[in-house]
Amino acid sequence: MKKTVINLILFAFVLAITLISILSITGIETNRFNKLISEKTSQVLDINLKLETVKFKINPKEISLFLETQNPEIIYRDLFLPISNIKVYVNFLSLLKSDLKIKKVSLVTEEIDIIHVNKLSKIIKPSTFKSLINNKIKQGKLISEIEIFLNDDGFIKDFITKGTIKNLKVELLNSINLKETNLSFFADKNDILIKNVFGFLEEIKISDGFIKINLENGIKINSNFNSKIDFSDQVNEKFTKLLKKFDFIRGLKTLKADLNNNFSIQLDQTYKIKDYNYNVAGKLEKSKIALSSPIKNKFFIEEIKNIYLSDFKMRTIFKPKNLKIIGEGKYSFDNSNFLDVNLENNLNDDNLSLKLGFDYKKNIEIDLINYKKPKSAVANILLVLEKKKDNININELSLKEENNSIKIKGLSFNNNKLISFKNIEVKTANNDFKIEKNKKILIKGTKFDATNLNKFFTNQSKEDRFKKINSAIEIDFKNVNVPMSEELQNFKLIGEIKKGQFVKISSKGDFGGNNFLDISMKKNKNNNKKYLEIYSDLTRPLLSEYSFFKGLSGGKLIFTSIIDGSKSNSKLKIENFNVINAPGVIKLLSLADLGGLVDLAEGEGLSFDILEINMEKNENILKLNEIIALGPSLSVLMEGYQNENGLTSLRGTIVPAKTLNKMISKIPVIGKIVIPKEVGEGLFGISFKMKGPKGNIKTTINPIRTLTPRFIQKIVEKNKEVK
Repeated sequence: MKKTVINLILFAFVLAITLISILSITGIETNRFNKLISEKTSQVLDINLKLETVKFKINPKEISLFLETQNPEIIYRDLFLPISNIKVYVNFLSLLKSDLKIKKVSLVTEEIDIIHVNKLSKIIKPSTFKSLINNKIKQGKLISEIEIFLNDDGFIKDFITKGTIKNLKVELLNSINLKETNLSFFADKNDILIKNVFGFLEEIKISDGFIKINLENGIKINSNFNSKIDFSDQVNEKFTKLLKKFDFIRGLKTLKADLNNNFSIQLDQTYKIKDYNYNVAGKLEKSKIALSSPIKNKFFIEEIKNIYLSDFKMRTIFKPKNLKIIGEGKYSFDNSNFLDVNLENNLNDDNLSLKLGFDYKKNIEIDLINYKKPKSAVANILLVLEKKKDNININELSLKEENNSIKIKGLSFNNNKLISFKNIEVKTANNDFKIEKNKKILIKGTKFDATNLNKFFTNQSKEDRFKKINSAIEIDFKNVNVPMSEELQNFKLIGEIKKGQFVKISSKGDFGGNNFLDISMKKNKNNNKKYLEIYSDLTRPLLSEYSFFKGLSGGKLIFTSIIDGSKSNSKLKIENFNVINAPGVIKLLSLADLGGLVDLAEGEGLSFDILEINMEKNENILKLNEIIALGPSLSVLMEGYQNENGLTSLRGTIVPAKTLNKMISKIPVIGKIVIPKEVGEGLFGISFKMKGPKGNIKTTINPIRTLTPRFIQKIVEKNKEVK
């Protein structure tokens, strides 16, 4: 008995295993329930379903019973769906009662043209997913498995689909197309997971792509992929339009790069972008950026139109109102002679923070300190700044070139006007000084090269960049190099600056050899006028920048000026000087046919007892009301003007001393001068005109027989002063 029971149990076990094996592998074929299954499935999925042979099978993993058929005929709204296999998971008891309850339907498709999926999408997701497929997906071939889950009432509660797509084309933002793309995917009603993406984003080759799409409350897309870019001829205009907010993108002309990309995009239910974040990291093998406006300033002598990058490792973050770039590599302005550069840039709306370090090999000239970097030398430049609307804060600006260094910290500008600074340190071959700003501006050092100081201030624009500076100032230099290879020692200045202008000066310096320089300025509180006086035992260093005084040597200088806002009345007086080999003077004497004086001017020089210039200056013009020079060989009287563009116009009279002395001796009355007729015999002088733009002044002459009483009176008066 016991043996019989054991045998029955074993038989039952073997039978069960056999039955399970048959049901799981081959199934049991039947046509009994074809009509019932077809009707119920068609009802649930809104399709026309015709079944041929149906097999009962069991899923061992889920321990569930299902019905399977191959190559069923499925028609959805006149669209034939090429389904290779269908499985219908049912409640077995309901099947026996002819009250079929379907728990799940599993479909395996043949290769489908993805355009046909737009109709099928209405079953799967009748809103956002449908619109995405219909509007954005343009082509592709699809093979997929779809599992549709139903509730007890026979309605779809969820679905899962997975598969592969070949030769996909999708229109993304601003008509940017994903094309020639292969991928695999997994999706349910809320999410789409795409991986193993290989293809092209326009001309950009992409690989190892991963995309996750969330379809709740609009569309959220997260993606990561590698890309190879080769825009050797021209950057794709679609990308420049997409990122047109960023200036450097608009100027990007060529690009070759190997990058890793990570981005997220959030679209609303109308597929408009709500937010995006694009992170890219990798290496730019080469690129060209054309600047919207060339860089040209007083320091960088050569105009910069393009920037080329090579072997540039970078990380970039794009957000709607933010651009952040971090990178290092090589750069060039002419696509050759590449140098090191590193960059940290953060543009947040209109606010900019920048840290830029780079080597620079082209010419640099800083007139203020007479620094010239040779083209062969490499300077390392560092710039750290912040910009907020009209405010620019330069936290650090430095230049290092061999033994030369310039360091600037804490510069603040508003509307290009200097507000404040912390300190400046300069060390070059001819400079060693510091500038500090605390309660007062303190400038102190062992040496300062002021060779081009006049040139620097002469070339300044009309816009006063220092008008917001108000401070006491103190200057102390042991040695100051001035023009004409002169040296000023122990120069000290105490003063006050208001609205960027000196209102008080008291200074003194020593040229050596008992020669001194004194400068003083005071402001009258009653009329707000400034009274400036300069005295110098050496003349040339103070006048070297003015071509009018070219060739002048020796003499003592006194300059006085009354300054009233932008207007001034000034007087320049120079005593006991020579003019040697001055081109303008020589040309004038040559035209006047005064050969003897030409030889003298080219040789030992023309000596003068005195030169006086009375001038009046306003914003646009310098009026030279009177210029008079008196010497033993020659006397000159001139007047004229010079406008803001450098146009000069002078007229005057020149008379050799012999002729003048002869003429004056014949004047009967020195008072109200009257020239008698007998003096008019012979030529007494020569009138001339000098007119033209800077560097191209034309001189014309006209011999005259008489001299004006004004000329004679001035000469007589000055002769008396000199004697």
